[in-house]
Amino acid sequence: MGDAADMRKSALSTDPERVGDSPADVEGKDIANGQDAPHDAVFGEVKENGTNYRSLGWLGTVALMMKTQIGLGVLSIPSSFDALGLIPGLICLIAVASITTWSTYIIGVFKSRHPEVYSIDDAGGLMFGRIGRETLGAAFCILWVFAAGSGMLGISIGLNAVSTHGACTAIFVVVAAIIGFMFGSISTLGRISWLAWIGLTCILISIFTVTIAVGIQDRPAAAPQHGSWSSDYELFKQPSFTSAISAVSTLVFAYAGTPAFFSVIAEMRDPRQYTKAVLVCQTGATITYIVIGTVVYYFCGSYVASPALGSAGTLVKKVAYGLALPGLIVTTILVIHLPAKYVFVRMLRGSDHLTANTFVHWAVWLGCTLGTALIAYLIASAIPVFEGLVALIGALLGTFLSFQPMGCMWLYDNWSKGKQERSLRWMLMVCFSVFVVVIGTFLMIAGTYGSVVGVIDSYKESGGSGGWTCKDNSNSV
Repeated sequence: MGDAADMRKSALSTDPERVGDSPADVEGKDIANGQDAPHDAVFGEVKENGTNYRSLGWLGTVALMMKTQIGLGVLSIPSSFDALGLIPGLICLIAVASITTWSTYIIGVFKSRHPEVYSIDDAGGLMFGRIGRETLGAAFCILWVFAAGSGMLGISIGLNAVSTHGACTAIFVVVAAIIGFMFGSISTLGRISWLAWIGLTCILISIFTVTIAVGIQDRPAAAPQHGSWSSDYELFKQPSFTSAISAVSTLVFAYAGTPAFFSVIAEMRDPRQYTKAVLVCQTGATITYIVIGTVVYYFCGSYVASPALGSAGTLVKKVAYGLALPGLIVTTILVIHLPAKYVFVRMLRGSDHLTANTFVHWAVWLGCTLGTALIAYLIASAIPVFEGLVALIGALLGTFLSFQPMGCMWLYDNWSKGKQERSLRWMLMVCFSVFVVVIGTFLMIAGTYGSVVGVIDSYKESGGSGGWTCKDNSNSV
C-alpha cells in the first residue's frame, strides 16, 4: 500500500515553473523527494528541454474528448431513428449515453487509484494479467487504425465533393494519409488540442448546416420531387432483429471514443478536472445527437440519407463537406496519434528516451506515427469492402472497449469491500457493473452479427469498392 501511495504522489506532480499556470492548475512538487523535478508514474521525469506530456488543460481535454466522439458518424443517427422509431430511438440513445458516461467516469476513478495506468491495456493487465493486457492492447490498436483508414476515406470523400471529383480518389487518399502523418506526429495532446477546437467547431457547423437545410427545404433530396409530400416519420416502428441491433450499434458507435479517454487523462496537467471535462463532453455530445437525430428524421422520415449529409441535396452537401473538411482532417490526426502513442509509450516506457530529446526518442516516435498512417492507408485503399469492415470492427471492438472493461474495473477496485460490509450501495453497484458487462457483451455479439449480415448483403449488391480506385466516392453519401 505504501508503494502505491508513493506512485500516486509522484504521478500527480509537475513543475510549477515549467507549466507556468495558476495554482489551481498545478498539482504540486515531488513530495517524496522534496524536490521540484516533475515526475509521472507513466512518463517518468521530465528533464530540461525534454517533452512534457503532462501539459493538457481541462478545456483542451473537453475539445479532444468531444472530437473523438463527434464526427460525421453523428449523421447516421437519423437513419437509426428511422429503423427504431423516434421514441425508441431516443430512449436507446439516452441509455447508451448514460452507460458510456459512467464508463468514462470510471476511467478517471481507476486512473486516480492506479496512476501507473496509461492505456486500456494497463487496466487489462492489472485485472486479467498478460492475456488481458495483450487482448485489450491489440483491440485498441486495431480499432483506431481502422478508424484512421476510415478518416482518410472521409477526407477523400470531402475533397471529391468539394472539387466535383477534381482528381483520382486514390490521390486524395494519399494526400489524407500524408496530412494525417505530419500533424499526427505532433508529440503531445496538449499541442494538438488547439487543432481539436478547430475540428470540433467545423464539424458542428457542418452538421447543423445540414440540419437547418432539411428543415427549411420543401422536401429531402431522396423524396419524390413532384406532387405533394409530407414526412413519413414514425414515433414507433417494428423492425426486424437485424435492423434493430444494427441501429443500436450505430448509436453505440457515436460514443465509441470512450477508450481514448485513458490516453487523454494521462496527459492532463490536473487529472482532478477530468470528471468535469467528461460531464461537459458527454452532455454536449448527447444534446448534439438528440437535436440532429430528431430534427433530420422529423423532416426527412424514411427518405433520410445515411450518412445524412446528402439529405438536403447536392449543393448543401458540397457546402457541408467544405465546412467539415478541417474536422475530418483533425479526426484522422487524432486516430493516427492515439495508437502510435500507445505503441511508442509501450516501447520506451521506463527509458530516459521516453521524454528526453534524443535521436532514439524521435526515431521511434516518427516510426510509430508513420507505421500507423501507412497501415491505415493500405487497409483503407486495398480492401474492397473496407467500409463494411469498419462497421464490423466498430461493432466488435468499439463496444467491447467501451462497456465490459469499465464494469470489470469497478468490480476489481470494489469487490473486496463487500467482504467487509455489504451495503445497499455496494450491492446496487455490483449489479450495475455486471449489467454493463452483460449488456456490452450482448451488443458486441449481436452488433457483430448484424454487421456481418450487412457486409455480405453489401458485397452481393455492389461487389465491393475495388482497391486503389479512382472512382468518385462522394456520389453515395
